Parts: sequence; C-alpha cells; structure tokens
Amino acid sequence: MKLPRKLAHLAAGVAALLAVSWIASAESYPTRPVRVIVGFAPGGATDIMGRLMGHWLSERLGQPFLIENRAGAGGNVGTEVVVNASPDGYTLLVATVVNAINATLYGKLNFNFMRDIAPVGGIHREPFVMVVNPSLPAKTVPEFITYAKTNPGKINMASGGVGSGNHIAGELFKMMTGIDLVHVPYRGAGPALVDLLAGQVQVLFATMSSSIGYVRDGRLRALAITTATRSSALPDIPTVAEFVPGYEASFWSGIGAPKDTPVEIVDKLNKEINAALADPKMKGRLAELGATVLPGSPADFGKLIADDTENLGKVVKFCGAKAD
Repeated sequence: MKLPRKLAHLAAGVAALLAVSWIASAESYPTRPVRVIVGFAPGGATDIMGRLMGHWLSERLGQPFLIENRAGAGGNVGTEVVVNASPDGYTLLVATVVNAINATLYGKLNFNFMRDIAPVGGIHREPFVMVVNPSLPAKTVPEFITYAKTNPGKINMASGGVGSGNHIAGELFKMMTGIDLVHVPYRGAGPALVDLLAGQVQVLFATMSSSIGYVRDGRLRALAITTATRSSALPDIPTVAEFVPGYEASFWSGIGAPKDTPVEIVDKLNKEINAALADPKMKGRLAELGATVLPGSPADFGKLIADDTENLGKVVKFCGAKAD
C-alpha cells in the first residue's frame, strides 16, 4: 500500500531522526558503566582476558567496564544474559572457543550463538598446557602415556566443564593416544586448577595464561603445549605433536555484543580493542601469559567463530561428548 505523501515524508523524517540519534549515541558512548559478562568462574583465561580488556576500555572510554562472572552450563548462562540484553552496547560478552564448541555440544539452547551475538573483535589466542600435579611420576608425554596405559581409568583429567576448550583438548589427546582418563568437569578452569594444585586430580589441559605462573614456580609440571610450534613463553617445553604427530589445539577469546547493537558502537569498541592489542604494554602482558594478540575487524572475528564452530563440532561428534 502506498502511503500518502505527507505520511511518507513524516516516516522518512522519523527514520532520519532515529539514524541521527543512533550516531549521536555512538559518539557519546559510553555514558554509564558497561557490564562485561564472563561465563566462567574467576581465575581462568576468560576471566583474565576480560579483566585486562575491561581495564583498558575503562581508561580509554571514561566509564567503568565491570566484569561480571556468570558461570554455569559451560558458559551458556553468561551468554544467554547477553543474548537477552538490550542491544545498546552496555552489556558485552567475553566470547571464547567454548561458544563455538557449545553449538554442537548442546542439543537444545535458547539461542543461536552465531545469529544472536554480534562479533566485536578478537582479544587473544594461546596454547593449552598439559600440566600435571608433581606427585604424578610421569615427567614426559611418553612417560604419561605409558603410565596411563598401565593404570587405565586411574588418572583423573580435570576440565573447566563438559565441552570446555580444555575438555576437548584432553579428549583429542585421549582419542589420538588410545588412553583411558577419567574426565572430572568443574564449573570453570579456576576451580579445576585449585584441585589440580591440591592433588585431587592429576592432569589438566590448562590455558597457558592461567597456569604459567604455577609452572614457573614449580607447583605444576608442564609436559607439553598443544599448539603446532613451541611457545617463546615456555621455550623448553615440547609440543604434544612432537610425540603425537598431528595433534593441535588452542584457546581464543574476544568481545561479542547482542545482535542489532548499532554498528557505530560495535566499530567504536573494535577500534579501541585493536588499539589495546597494538599497545606495547598490553602485548607484553599477553606475551608474559604465553598468549598472542588477535586483532582484526568484527568480520574477521566472526569468521574465526564460524570456522571453529564447524571444525570443533566434528571433534565433539567424534568423541561423543554431550551436555544438556
């Protein structure tokens, strides 16, 4: 139906005013504190990266970017908070490789991550480190495999939860070596590390940023890292692939927002995130944690999410991991 000329002009005027309003809002954004949702308990890599980036954005944009830990259901509780939030830039998500895994791991979700979360920008990528409690007699990957084969079902492998990045890294290791480890899921990598340090569990494929301090002070023993090449942060630690050819896994994080968040706000956040990743102090801090920066556009981050959703979904299906 064709609108009368006056109504058409009025509608066009309203649309123009709304567009100007959005642009003005983006230019002044943020005018109040911003919630940054971390879907895991404090102490893990997601929490660490969220706090580093939140501190940077707070200083650059003049409003607090407050970290809020909403652990549960492998990060889905926190993700759903952001999915259901107003698309105004005041509720953000620290998205991770776990979100890509969950798309296959969970048969029923109240959201579609790729549809309902707008990618803003990447933060970092890092290896997992295969760390064991020093009480375990194995000091190398071959020794660990031999010990596991002679003690089937007696080694507890911790993770940050069913389908977490470290769980899938561990399942891939089990699949490629044929060993039997007992999976012990926790509500986040932080609590898993606490029990590993206490000797309640024996092995964890921990993110490097959360475990490197314990490795350096001798409280945990690093057997290998999971990327294809060695890390400059732990140059003497071999890769898993040196003993298990073809093995490779890594962890990444970035910032997401509710779908329909104005592109001007997304672009403003992306610009500041990339500025942080170009800053020598931030790059140095990430390097200390064994991580590398993950700069790029929202589209670049979106492609990474899409690629890993497909590729890691195949690993989830192969190992039969499921969550409700």
